[in-house]
Amino acid sequence: MSTSPLVAVIAPGNMGAGVGHRLTENKVTVLTSLAGRSEESVKRARKAAMQPVEERALAEADFLLSIVPPGKALSLAIGLAPVLAAANRKPIYVECNAVSPPTMQKIADVIVKTGCPFVAAGIIGPPPKPGSSNTKIYTSGPAAKEVARLNDYGLIVRVLDGPLTAASALKMSYAGITKGFTALGTAMMLAASRGGSAEALKAELAESRPDLLRYLSNQVPSMYSKAYRWVAELDEIAAFVGEEFPERDMLQAAARLYDRIAEDLDGGKDEIGVLDRFLGKS
Repeated sequence: MSTSPLVAVIAPGNMGAGVGHRLTENKVTVLTSLAGRSEESVKRARKAAMQPVEERALAEADFLLSIVPPGKALSLAIGLAPVLAAANRKPIYVECNAVSPPTMQKIADVIVKTGCPFVAAGIIGPPPKPGSSNTKIYTSGPAAKEVARLNDYGLIVRVLDGPLTAASALKMSYAGITKGFTALGTAMMLAASRGGSAEALKAELAESRPDLLRYLSNQVPSMYSKAYRWVAELDEIAAFVGEEFPERDMLQAAARLYDRIAEDLDGGKDEIGVLDRFLGKS
């Protein structure tokens, strides 16, 4: 009978804690670092039965999963590099964040120098819950098949053929569609409200495209609290598309929109209020 792996998850945000909880429910010991983390993160880690340890103890894991906001992925790798380089054991470093292939390669270059195997990954879906199959972790790279071992412990891991950054390219493409469409819908609902056609637009959507109205009614309100994390992600997606293609500007504009929504959440132009009134949420 094989021994369950030891897994480190950085950090216990909503996704990291969700992944950690699925593993602990399946008898896996999950380590995490709470250095500099908020009280909310501490509570999430405790609820998920994750074990807080000092950074140097993270290297004792078989797998180290990086799950942080995309804008912090490279700095996390750089910060952990000295610890990993000095460690006798070398965990498989699984970069799970929504970053472009060039950024993924930069992170790989940092980690490979420490002697740790590197796996590129992309998470598609919400924080995993018991019994749900909506959350998949796509992996790529020479050591990706090793991560598939976590399929035996509550996660859904799919290994992609292709280059090291294949999972990153998939995540960028998928998120570009979902988060890009949410941004487009948000922009047009705001424009309709400014132009005095909000009620007419909502009525037409309800009549001709009720599927889109349902999607926006679910996705837009749930986006508010995550908008700050989507800023860097949309910038990464824009970089993935490439500067020679004009559609890159569309995705960069979506990033700026999410930046504005994040600021509005803290008190601003009340665009969130406008959106809620359009969708009948207020």
